[in-house]
Amino acid sequence: MKNTLIAPSVLAADFANLQRDIEMINNSQADWFHIDIMDGVFVPNISFGMPVLEAIKRHAKKTIDVHLMIVDPDRYIKTFAELGANVLTVHYEACPHLHRTLQAIKAEGMQAGVAINPHTNIELLEDVINDIDLVCIMSVNPGFGGQSFIENTYSKIEKLKALITRKGASTIIEIDGGVTNKNAVQLVKAGADVLVAGSFVFKAEDPTATVADLKKITSF
Repeated sequence: MKNTLIAPSVLAADFANLQRDIEMINNSQADWFHIDIMDGVFVPNISFGMPVLEAIKRHAKKTIDVHLMIVDPDRYIKTFAELGANVLTVHYEACPHLHRTLQAIKAEGMQAGVAINPHTNIELLEDVINDIDLVCIMSVNPGFGGQSFIENTYSKIEKLKALITRKGASTIIEIDGGVTNKNAVQLVKAGADVLVAGSFVFKAEDPTATVADLKKITSF
């Protein structure tokens, strides 16, 4: 049976009630906390930085999945390890020396993830796929929450799955952006292992039930 991981995106939480929303994730069937760090340079938005992550870590009881949408992420790898990140994902487009960056993340005891923007071709990861623990396919343009899903994502997942199989890699596939109960099953059938859900969870009338529903429909 496939156990799809559900990772609510804290970017969509109510920042004025952050502890409440963190406890909701702790007490729900969610598997990971997905935390977007944005610098206003790599993406046209600024999210939260180290102090907020530190505060989240104090209360979070599940895997911390940190997604860096920043330029020159190498500067902060050690810092994010110290702040308690379990998975650290950098953008392919922000890393001219991707292999070195991946090794640096692993040297700090974290799992190494690579995110790719909607226009970035899967084949560009071929030479490093065996060094990547997780590939995060952006199914919206990164930088803002609440965007609509890009339909081309399904074929990207299938291509990535084929590459992972061909190379004998153990990389898992994460989908980030526009995930709802309308596309979750199809994403998992295409090969997704982790679903990041932001607005769909936090804007729901009952976020805990929404997480439970996503978990239920993607376990088959």
